[in-house]
Amino acid sequence: MKEFKLKKYKEQLQDWPQQGHHIMAQYDDEKIIVYQSYRKEIGEFAVKNQYFGGAFSLERMTWIKPNFLWMMYRNGWGTKEDQEYVLAIHLKMEAFKKYLENAVYSSYSSRLEISGEEWKHQVKESSVRLQWDPDHDPSGRKLERKAVQIGLRNDFITSFAREDIISIHDISDFVKEQHQFVLNNDPDSLMLPEEKPLLFDDECLNRKLNLN
Repeated sequence: MKEFKLKKYKEQLQDWPQQGHHIMAQYDDEKIIVYQSYRKEIGEFAVKNQYFGGAFSLERMTWIKPNFLWMMYRNGWGTKEDQEYVLAIHLKMEAFKKYLENAVYSSYSSRLEISGEEWKHQVKESSVRLQWDPDHDPSGRKLERKAVQIGLRNDFITSFAREDIISIHDISDFVKEQHQFVLNNDPDSLMLPEEKPLLFDDECLNRKLNLN
């Protein structure tokens, strides 16, 4: 598929980290694939025009997920209402990195090395949110490994919608096909986008993200 490179889930499972904070994704030096799910009206517009517009709201925060299985957990393999249209978005790596450099954690932790008041101020002022949640296996079972999602608003959502995207692909049929293997308890046949942990050359950024 031109949307992404595929590999058997069982084969990838042997190489994936089992715990810790990891940006699991398919990427190269130029781009990274992220996923979103929308109702048909928004998805069709994005695929046809190769940018987000029409019924897509620039006033609401939009969340992108580089981890395919995390997206499948959130959208129920494309079965949840208004999330049936699943998109694979080829995003400029420089834009993705810029999001993370400007991101503020969604929840406070003493590990952030700032006061709660300073964190509240940063959240209020920031246009990018960073959130780590438990990753999940294909059947929805919670894992020790943490998965990331990134929320964009204001100037960042405008940049994302119009300037930062290389291409947008409808993968809804692929998702339905693979979901059948999950429903039939047939992990040996399950194919997923080939993913590996992402680390940056910037050690300060890796440390900020708590990447393992």
